[in-house]
Amino acid sequence: MSPLRNATIQARLAGLAALLLFGACARAGLGVGGRDASSLPSLVVVITVDQLSSDYVARFDTTWTAGLRRLLDQGAVWTRGVHDHAITETAPGHASILSGRFPASTGISSNSQGVNTRESPLLGSSDLGASPFRFRGTTLVDWLKAADPSARVLSVSRKDRGAILPVGTSRTDVYWYAPNGIFTTSTYYRDALPPWVQAFNAQNAPAQLAGREWSLLREAARYRMPDTVSREADGHDIVFPHRIPAAPELAARRLPDYPVMDSLTLAFALHGLQALELGNSTRRTYLLSVSLSTTDAVGHRYGPESREIEDHLLRLDRYLGAFLDSLFALRDPGRILIVLTSDHGVAPYPDLRSTYYANGEARRIELRRATSWVRRRMFEDGVDSLAAEYDDGFRIVDANAFRAAGRNPDDYAALWVREVRQLSGVMRADLITDLTKADTLTDVIARRWLHMFRPGDAVRAVVTFTPFSYHAQVDYATHGSPHDYDARVPIVFWGVGISAGLRPGEARVVDIAPTIADHIRVRPQERLDGTVLPLSAP
Repeated sequence: MSPLRNATIQARLAGLAALLLFGACARAGLGVGGRDASSLPSLVVVITVDQLSSDYVARFDTTWTAGLRRLLDQGAVWTRGVHDHAITETAPGHASILSGRFPASTGISSNSQGVNTRESPLLGSSDLGASPFRFRGTTLVDWLKAADPSARVLSVSRKDRGAILPVGTSRTDVYWYAPNGIFTTSTYYRDALPPWVQAFNAQNAPAQLAGREWSLLREAARYRMPDTVSREADGHDIVFPHRIPAAPELAARRLPDYPVMDSLTLAFALHGLQALELGNSTRRTYLLSVSLSTTDAVGHRYGPESREIEDHLLRLDRYLGAFLDSLFALRDPGRILIVLTSDHGVAPYPDLRSTYYANGEARRIELRRATSWVRRRMFEDGVDSLAAEYDDGFRIVDANAFRAAGRNPDDYAALWVREVRQLSGVMRADLITDLTKADTLTDVIARRWLHMFRPGDAVRAVVTFTPFSYHAQVDYATHGSPHDYDARVPIVFWGVGISAGLRPGEARVVDIAPTIADHIRVRPQERLDGTVLPLSAP
C-alpha cells in the first residue's frame, strides 16, 4: 500500500494524516556505536494497548483486517499471556513489561503508588507532576545503554505512567498527553520541551478535532455488541454517535475518551521517531515504546460488552495498520522487532449478567465498616487512626505512630483480615506472612500476591474478592484483581527471524524484557523474574 493511500485512509479515520506523516524525510545515520549491531534489529517497537485483554482478541479477532491482523497473523503469538501479579492496574503492569520483574521488585504496586509527585512539575501544564521516583532497579533501557551509550530511546503515551514506567528511572525522551491538549514531560527529564515536541503541539490537534463525531465505522447490523446498555457511561451519552465537545479547552480535556486519541499518540510517536532518528543506523539498536490508552478509557466508560469497545477496537486495528505502513515506509521492516502486549484485562459490571463472562455470583462489596472498626481500635489503643491506609489492603503509612504507642501493626492487620473475611463476596483475606506458607505452584492467588508484596513491606494484609466482584463505590467497569480475566493479555513478537504462529501454553509479561534482550544481544544488569521465550519454530 502506498504512503499516499496510507495518508488517505488515516484522514478518513481521524483527520490526522498530516500529523501522522509529518516530516516524511528520514535523516542521515549516526556514527558507529559501542557494539557491533549490524546483524541485529535497528529498532525495537514495544506497543502496549492498555486494557487489551486476551478475551478481546478471542472475541473480535475475525473482525480485524489491518495492524492487529498483521501482527497476529505474522507474529509469534501467546494468547494466554499473563501478568502473574495480583493488582492488575496500569502502573504495575507497565513497570513489569520492560523490567522483566514483578511489582515486589520494581516497587510499583498500584496506580495510587505510581508516578505522581509535586516534586517533578510538568512543562507547559499545571497538572500534577510525575517521575519514576518509586521505581526500583533497571529496565531494558539501562541494559541497552550499557551496551551502547549512544543508543536512543523514546517512550510516549497518553498517560504519564504509561510513558514513564516502561523505561524505569532512565532520563531519556519520555512524553505524555496533558489535559490542556499538549504532549509534555516533567522536570525530572528536562527543563524545556525540545523543538520537535513544540512543533507537534503547535499544530493544536485537539482544536482541530473539537466538535467531531465518533460514529460507527461500519453498518450497525454488523456489530455483535448492543448500542444501549443502561449501566454504561453512568447512563449518559450511551448511544452512537458520540460528539467530541466543541469548545477547544473541553475537547482537549475529553479527547482521551475517544478513539482518535490513539491515532494522535501514534502520530506523535512517528514524529518523535524521525526527530530523534530512531532506527536509521544499522550499527545500533534503538527503542520506541508506545502505550495506547483509549481501550482502557472506553472500556471503563462503556464496559467490555459495549458497541463502543467493539467499534474502538476496529478503529485501533486501522490506526495500527496506518502506523505500521508509515513506519515501514520510513524504516526497513527487515530491521524492526515489534512487540505487542497489554498491562491488564477487564471485568464486566457486576450488576449486569454477562453473555461472555460467568459473573452470575458477582456483587459489590463494602469494606468501609470493617476498616472503620479497625480504625476505632487503633484510636482506642493510642495509635493515630491514619497511620494505616486500606487502598491495596492493610498498608502502613506511619510506622512511627505504632512504635510510639508500643503497638505492633501486624496485630491490626490481623484484625482487619478477620473482619473482612466475614463479608459476603470476599473470597479470601490474607496476611502476607501467611501467604508465604502457601504452595504457590497450585495456589495462584497466593503466588500473585507474593509477586506483588514481600513480607515486611508496607502492605501487611490483602483481600481477594470473589470473581467479577467490585468495591461498592466503583461505578464504572474496571480491573485490578488477581483473577485470570484481569491478568490475561496477548503477547506477540513480530520481526525477521521470528517464526509466526500460535504458541501453546502460558507466557508471562515479565518474560518480554529478557526475550527482547536475548534477541538484540544485550545483557540484563540484575536478576530477572522472567525467562526467554522461544521465538523460533517450536
